[in-house]
Formats: sequence, structure tokens, C-alpha cells
Amino acid sequence: MVDVENPPVKKPDPATRGAALWATLIAVPVALIVGLLVFWKIAPGGGDAAAEPSASATTPAVVPSTPVEMAAPKLDAKTKQVCLAVTSQLPTTVRDLPARKVSAGPEQNAAYGEPPITVACGVPQPTMCERTDGGHAGCVPLDAVMLRMNGVCWYGQDLPATDVFTTMDREVAVQVQVPGSYEQTAQWANEFSDAVVQTVKSRTGGVPTGCSQ
Repeated sequence: MVDVENPPVKKPDPATRGAALWATLIAVPVALIVGLLVFWKIAPGGGDAAAEPSASATTPAVVPSTPVEMAAPKLDAKTKQVCLAVTSQLPTTVRDLPARKVSAGPEQNAAYGEPPITVACGVPQPTMCERTDGGHAGCVPLDAVMLRMNGVCWYGQDLPATDVFTTMDREVAVQVQVPGSYEQTAQWANEFSDAVVQTVKSRTGGVPTGCSQ
């Protein structure tokens, strides 16, 4: 008579039991190996994560502690006063570039980052001239394009290593030099427009027509 409430216990087949045991023994090491590989990939210093980041255009350059070499020509009393006002209004950083010491004339010069972007106040006022006059220093061709940015009229010169931007509509000229390694150099010069507007009066005459609003 079959006991319905307590059915007989079926003994496992030895062959089946052995196969299951081997499967378990194999599955454990495989799972362990997979886990170690995952850990090795995500752990600091493991796998691809250990590779040092390569230098790129977005990697900030190390800024030297040495002063940036800049000339400091002697200024008359009025110009010196204006330039002191300009440098006092300059930011301590320009975007992510920290201010740096300059070799001379901190009351009229400033520098930022590496390679350095420089600001010089009290430079000779550029004048408009014909191309046929030999292109003397400070000569701005009559057909030169003027950049009016944030209320300041800049004359930009695209030189081999550095782009130079000089104000054309101010009583005291301010010049910004931006190394060609920076992108959109005019926009870097524009970072100083606000300080110029706040501290340097506009010229009443001799302003190029390209500077008109």
C-alpha cells in the first residue's frame, strides 16, 4: 500500500549527483575569475584606468613661478595714474589662467597663464596711415578691420607667434598680446575690455571710422 501522505524518498542517481558536483566545482572558479577581472578593471591603478592622461589642448599648463619678462617704459604722470587704475581693476584670474608676476612695471603691466597673455598700459598710441608710407611702427592701415568688443575698439594684428590687440578709441592705449596657441585670441583680449571701459576715457578725436558704433 502506497503511503500518500508520506511518499517514498527517491534516492539521487549517483551519475547525476556526480555531474552536478562537477558543475558546481567548475562554476565557482569561473565566477571568481570574472569577479576578479571586473574588480581589476574598475579598481584605481588597474587596467586601462592606470594609464596616465595624455597632454592635450585642454590640459592646463604648469604656470612657472618666475616673472614674465615685460618692458616698462617711463610714463608721464597722467598716463601713469590711468594705468595704475587699469591694473587695479584687472581680474586675479582670466577664465582659468592665474595672474603672474611681471619683471617690471606692475603698475602698468600684467600677465596671465602659460604661455603668458600680457597686458601693457601706456603703449604708444597707434595712428592711421597709408600703406605706401613704409609701414612704420604704430602704423595702422586705413583699411584695417577694427574689432569693437564690449564697448572698446581694438585693432588686431595677426603676427607669426602672437596676436596683438591695441585699443584705438582710448586716451591711453592698452595693448594685449595673446600667444597663437590660444584659440579665438580676440575673445581673450576682450576679457580686458570691461577694465578698460571702467578706467580709461574715450578719445574725442582721431578715432578710426571703424570704431564708430
